[in-house]
Amino acid sequence: MPVYEIRISLKEGIVDPEGENTMKTLRLLGFSDVRKVSSMKLYSVDIEAGDQEAERRIEEICRKLLANPAIHNYSYRKVK
Repeated sequence: MPVYEIRISLKEGIVDPEGENTMKTLRLLGFSDVRKVSSMKLYSVDIEAGDQEAERRIEEICRKLLANPAIHNYSYRKVK
């Protein structure tokens, strides 16, 4: 069974409050060399299907559930 890693991130220009708050805290802690922090979600999906069907299903999962195309980018890769 293939396992896929799916990354969901905000599109450029979309406000990322979690990333911004982390950046502020890092600066307060003295990490002045950090230039940008972006948050993202990472999913691991173990799917019972052949390689071609699994990739088609992963794409469908991203489009129908995990990513909002108005604000998110997504990518995936087979890890096993």
